[in-house]
Amino acid sequence: MSTKLTLTVDKSIIDKAKSYAKNTGRSLSELIESYLDSITTEKEVNELSPKLKKIVGAVNLPADFDEETEIRSSMEKKHL
Repeated sequence: MSTKLTLTVDKSIIDKAKSYAKNTGRSLSELIESYLDSITTEKEVNELSPKLKKIVGAVNLPADFDEETEIRSSMEKKHL
């Protein structure tokens, strides 16, 4: 169930966030919802590396995402 939420945010931040949302093909509401979900689900966030924590909310990872496997695979493709 969706509920309306009224926020007060600096206009320049809203403009940048709208631009970011448009460039990533997402709505501003979706970005905010994803971010709020990520910061209130501490167990999942604490299991991620610092680099991955920076993009939480910007990328929807599958539930079975394994960061170490993905890094290894990427390195193998790059160096083999």
